[in-house]
Amino acid sequence: MNKPLRRIAIFCGLLVLALLVRANWIQYVKADDLATHEKNRRVSIERYAQPRGDIIVDGKSITGSKATEGTDYEYKRTYKNGEMWAPVTGYASQLVGASQIENLEDGILTGNDDRLFFRRTLDMLTGKKKEGGNVVTTLSESAQKAAFEGLGDRKGAVAALDPSTGAILALASTPSYDPGVFAGITNKDGEEFSKLDKNKDKPLVNRALRETYPPGSTFKVLTAAAALEHGLVTDIDAKTDTPLPWIMPGTTTPLPNEGNIPCKDATLRDALRVSCNTVFGKIGADLGKDKMLETAEKFGFNEEQFTPVRSNASVFPKEMDKSQTALSSIGQFDTAATPLQMAMVTSAIANDGVLMEPYMVSQLQAPGLDTIETHEPKKMSEPLSKENAQKLQQMMETVVNDGTGSNARIPGVTVGGKTGTAQHGVDNSEKPYAWFISYAKTAEGSPVAVAVVVEDGSADRQDISGGGLAAPIAKSVMEAVVNNKK
Repeated sequence: MNKPLRRIAIFCGLLVLALLVRANWIQYVKADDLATHEKNRRVSIERYAQPRGDIIVDGKSITGSKATEGTDYEYKRTYKNGEMWAPVTGYASQLVGASQIENLEDGILTGNDDRLFFRRTLDMLTGKKKEGGNVVTTLSESAQKAAFEGLGDRKGAVAALDPSTGAILALASTPSYDPGVFAGITNKDGEEFSKLDKNKDKPLVNRALRETYPPGSTFKVLTAAAALEHGLVTDIDAKTDTPLPWIMPGTTTPLPNEGNIPCKDATLRDALRVSCNTVFGKIGADLGKDKMLETAEKFGFNEEQFTPVRSNASVFPKEMDKSQTALSSIGQFDTAATPLQMAMVTSAIANDGVLMEPYMVSQLQAPGLDTIETHEPKKMSEPLSKENAQKLQQMMETVVNDGTGSNARIPGVTVGGKTGTAQHGVDNSEKPYAWFISYAKTAEGSPVAVAVVVEDGSADRQDISGGGLAAPIAKSVMEAVVNNKK
């Protein structure tokens, strides 16, 4: 071979080698990135080429699919009572993608999950069209309805758990939205999503999981747990050494109580019943930030939760002086909690000191309804002993029977609770947040623990309270669960 031909042959060989390298690079190294790239329409076209599987509540689907026209997306998602269920389902939109369960379980719902490979292969051989599987939730329709309707047109959220398993029974957030109004890919869908996205009331935000609020006096149950667990208090009916006024350490500032309530040397039970800031602030300062932090983190603070939808981490500050620790111990300063977190605190107390991991997907099903995966409840921690949990139950039941939580009473059912009215805004300039946490207990145990927060009430500022606004909502949710168990 002469020299020019040899050079041409080498050059051609290099070109072939470059093509092989490039092809393998695309097929193997970049395959996943390209398959999931936002501009790869083939993926989304394939996603909507058949009806999605359904999200199931109480054995019934709360989602559906319908054929579309004038687009290469064959089907779009539909929702039943979409506003009520949006905090659970999230959305699946041809235009903006998917969120929450619709996103996290997309493989099952579209039928593309690797665990459905054998099923897809059989369908190919038989000529059957591919189908999506189902996601079975732990939610209770009646509890969700009670939570959603109880919140009404107010901003707020409700989280309800089964204390014995961690199963989420209700997850409501208002104002909400209907995911079906932007499920397609038309200009109208885009306009609807844009309106929701720009709405100052943030309807697209799942307040039950993604908003953290100062928990106010509801946090006092955790401070009481810390006092019992660390031996600062052993007898809940013995007087505490709490002067009135009590001056916060390192300051000349007295910690005020709300109204003319009997807080001087109050017992732990009475301090929770009438919600004494001085007693619980002093407990926090006496225990110190390290012991308070240890207890808070055992309940799940400072850690994200996955249900499987992610919940923001609730916050108990790690760097504080004694005065700041006192304020944090009554749910103020930089302490912040999601409604889910406060439901977890309540469920651990109701479950005799055992905190179960929260979850809201009980099963994943193949298109033929065969079970692919079943969730097994898992213990998360034991933030307090059984003995101390039962002491706290006595205290919380006193709050409902003889204290600020009377609006949560249910005839024939034992109810424990704690009210909270959390300061909000610079120098407490905004309307406070109204909180209520509670559990219901029957002869068979405690089937439900609830946390309710109302961001703003239509009532006058002086009339906003956890007992007045939030407790009736919690009561209706607890009644729904208890009645379902009968």
